[in-house]
Formats: sequence, structure tokens, C-alpha cells
Amino acid sequence: MEKRRFGRTEHMSTVAILGAFAFSKATQEETDEAMEMVIESGVNHIDVAPTYGDAEERLGPWLARERDRFFVGGKTTERTRDGAAREMRESLERLQIDQFDLYQLHAVNSMEELREATGPNGALQAVLEARGEGLTRFVGITGHGLDAPTVFLEALSRFEFDSVLFPINFMLYANADYRRQAEGLIRQCRSQDRGTMAIKAIAQRLWDEDESRTYNTWYKPFEETETIQEAVDFALSQKATGLCTAGDLQLLPLFLEACEAFTPMEEEEQEALIETAELYEPIFT
Repeated sequence: MEKRRFGRTEHMSTVAILGAFAFSKATQEETDEAMEMVIESGVNHIDVAPTYGDAEERLGPWLARERDRFFVGGKTTERTRDGAAREMRESLERLQIDQFDLYQLHAVNSMEELREATGPNGALQAVLEARGEGLTRFVGITGHGLDAPTVFLEALSRFEFDSVLFPINFMLYANADYRRQAEGLIRQCRSQDRGTMAIKAIAQRLWDEDESRTYNTWYKPFEETETIQEAVDFALSQKATGLCTAGDLQLLPLFLEACEAFTPMEEEEQEALIETAELYEPIFT
């Protein structure tokens, strides 16, 4: 699987980054089986959060014995210094590790949340103190929704985050404003040597209210191999470091196979795929 330099961290991350939400409702046996597959595919970067159900507990036994194999990114949705400090230590204990490679302010979706998290006695202060104590090596920020690129461009003007994580898919790029901001954010991150992670690469639409949810994702994903390949090829062609795998164990092998088979899309191919966005419903409005 292709590897790309994760910005100033200098870690060569696989283009598939394990999105640990897939383990949120998994048994240990299911997790063990999936982790064997992950290791076989060569994935070397994990993204996990305490809000991901049982994921931290399930990954703990693996990281206790395979810590050197993975670049581990954790997250906090806490916005205060004390809350973030507590949450980080609890996550380290559940994951059975002494240090994160990357710790991220999670789901910072608005300017108001950014001000709160980066202000006096905010979560960022706790993360910087933790970095000073050796509990994390690098500091990142994540977000969802249409405002994420705009919020992160502002965030990077306030603090030198080492990485950002935000949505990229061909349907979002049909939104001219989102595309312009996302492309601007990626350009800035590349010029300033910051890592970039993409989420929601294979999101198709929101679930209908009366629809049976057949996957452990809050959106209905693409599930056909060919469509997943197109969606992954598009997202990776935007020059982000990598894609977080979808949060469902059924989709994990399909996502990994698509990343292994990644072929860069020509601009004409990308534009043709974007034009099909009208066939789907946006997951963010």
C-alpha cells in the first residue's frame, strides 16, 4: 500500500488510516480478526477516540504488544483544560500505551468551538502541557460539516497544528464553496508541512428514517466494489496524506482493497465523477 509523509511528523503513513470507530460495537474476537487483516495489509496509522464506543478497550491488547507498529492518533471532544487532561489520561490507560503520537481537538465544527478550545483554560492548553510531559508528540485538530475547512484555516492562523482531519468526497466537491475552501486548506497544509486526513470518502447519503441501517455508520455508505474504488481514488487524488477507513467492519476489507489498488485520477475523470453528485443527497447541509 502506498505511503505518504504525514507532514512535519515525518511519519510515512499508509494511505489507509484505520478509523477505529469500526470497533465501537465489536467483540474482542471480531476486533482480533480485523486487526490481523489490518496488519496484513500494512496499515501503520490508527485514529481513535473515547467517543468511539468500545474501540479503545478493544485496541488496548493489540497496542500493548504492537505499539511500535502503529502511529496512534487520539482525540478529545472536551473543550476545557481540565476535561481534556482527564480524558487523555483515561484514553492512554484504556489503550495500554504511555504516549500518543498525535492528540487532536476533536469535532471542532464552528468558530465558537474553536475559540472555546483554544482560549484561556481551553483544551489546547491541556494538550500542550501533555506534549511537554511527553504524553503526545504532536497536536492536531478534526472537524465535520461544511464549515470545517473555513474553521481550520482560521485555526492554523492561531496555532501551528501538526495535522487536520476533515471530510473529502466527490459529492462535497460539487459544492463550489466547499471545494474552494478544501483545496485552499490542502494547499496551505502542504506548503506548511502539515499532515492531512480525509473522512467520509465513501459516504453516499443520510439514512432514511424508516430504513434498516445495515452498517455501523451514521450515513449510508457506498457498498459496491467499483463505486468504492472510484470514491477512494477521487479522495486520494486530492493529495491528502490518507483516508480514515469507514466505521464498519464489513466495509473495512473493501476499503483496504481500494486503497491498495489506488490509481490517481486525471482531472477529467475527477470532474466527470463530480458531475454525478446530483444523483445523490449530500450528507452535510
